[in-house]
Amino acid sequence: MRTILVVGGAGYIGAHMVKMLLKFGYQVVTLDNLSRGHRNAVAGQGDFVFGDIADRAGLERLFTGYTFDAVMHFAGFFKVGESMINPSLYYQNNTAATLNLLDAMVAHQVKLFIFSSSATIFGEPHYLPIDEQHPKQPINPYGWSKWMVEQILADYDHAYGLKSICLRYFNAAGADPEGQLGGYHTDETCLIPLVLQAASGRRETVTVFGQDYDTPDGTCIRDYIHIEDLCQAHLLAVEQLLNGAESAAYNLGNGTGFSVKQVIDVAEKIVKKTIPVTMGERRPGDPIRLVADSKLAQTRLGWQPKYAQLETIIDHAWRWEIKYYSVLNRESVF
Repeated sequence: MRTILVVGGAGYIGAHMVKMLLKFGYQVVTLDNLSRGHRNAVAGQGDFVFGDIADRAGLERLFTGYTFDAVMHFAGFFKVGESMINPSLYYQNNTAATLNLLDAMVAHQVKLFIFSSSATIFGEPHYLPIDEQHPKQPINPYGWSKWMVEQILADYDHAYGLKSICLRYFNAAGADPEGQLGGYHTDETCLIPLVLQAASGRRETVTVFGQDYDTPDGTCIRDYIHIEDLCQAHLLAVEQLLNGAESAAYNLGNGTGFSVKQVIDVAEKIVKKTIPVTMGERRPGDPIRLVADSKLAQTRLGWQPKYAQLETIIDHAWRWEIKYYSVLNRESVF
C-alpha cells in the first residue's frame, strides 16, 4: 500500500484529495498548520500532523517518522488581491516554504511530487484557449510565486532526480457530489461561493469587480473546473509518477469560459431567486480572460472531466452552501 503525504490536506482542495486517495486504497498523511484549513475536514481520514512546511525541523521529524512514496502540495496561498497587497507573504509561503519541503524530500529520498500550480502563471493571454506552451508572464505575485516553484522543480529534477507533475488549474469550484465536503473559507474570495453566500443570506451582496472589460458583457471570463474532476487529475498524475513517468506540466480546465454575469445568471436559476449584486471597480492583477486548453492532460493522463457543466458545478456548490449554512446557524463545526 502506497503512502502519500498531502500538504495542506485540511484545505478545500486538499480535503477532497485526501478523501479520494483513501477511497482508492492509499495510505494518507495530512500535514497542515490550520491557518487556512479546518481540522474537521479530514477528521478520521488517515493520519493528521499539525505542522508547517516553513519549519525545517518539523519537516525533518515528519520525514523521519514516515516513509512516503509521493508528496502532494496544496498549501499555497491563492488570493490574487492579497498577493498584490502583501507579496512577501506569498513569496515566503508559496516559494520559500515549498523549497523547504523539496529539500526535505531530497534529503529523505522521496522522489515524486505533485504540485498545485495555477493558470495565473500565464498572465494576460496571448491567445485562447491557453495551452502548456503559452508564454509564462505573471502579472501578480501569486502567479510569480507559482511559476518560480515550477522552475525550481525543473532544476531539482535535473540535479536530484525529483520527478514532478505540475497541474495548472484555472478556477476550482463546486463541492463533493456526496455532500460530505465543500468550501469552508470565512474570508472567501472565489466567485461561485461568494455568489451562493449572497443567495443564502450569509452575505448581503456579491460584488462584481469591473464591468468595462473587453468581453461581451463587460465582466471577466474564467474557466471553472469541478473539485472532483480536479482531484481525479491529481490521482491520475500521482499514479503516472508511481509507474515511472517523467516530469510534466498540464493545464486543467473545461475549455469553456464563463463571465461573472453568466455565473450569476446560472446561479439564480439554480437557487430560484434574485441574487443581490453590487458593481465595483476593477481589481489590480485580474486578467480579462482565462480559458484552458486541457487536451494534453486528456491525452497523456487519460483525464476526462465528469462534471463539466457550469450548472452541475453550481448545483453541487449550492447543496453544500445550504448544508454548511444550516450547520452554522446551529453550531459551527468548521
